[in-house]
Amino acid sequence: MIIGMAVVTYIPRMVPFLLFKGKELPPFLQGVLKNVPYAVLGALIFPKILLIQEGDIWFGITGALAAFLFAFLGANVIVVVLGAIAVLSIYSIIFT
Repeated sequence: MIIGMAVVTYIPRMVPFLLFKGKELPPFLQGVLKNVPYAVLGALIFPKILLIQEGDIWFGITGALAAFLFAFLGANVIVVVLGAIAVLSIYSIIFT
């Protein structure tokens, strides 16, 4: 079963390399493909921002805004995460 799953996983990852070997994609398509991971990540995270379990929608919005601000300022991922955690810790202390 493990070998079968490895083959099933390997084939879709290898086919594009074989089909596009030595070819360059148009710049527009390259731009679209470079943004796919960000779009998927946004689609996974955004609903949870609005559906916080404690019922305080501002908690999620504050965390998202803090993370967006840190990312916009050019911070690396660790700083973005730790900055958002710090902002939400302060928010929790002030509003609870």
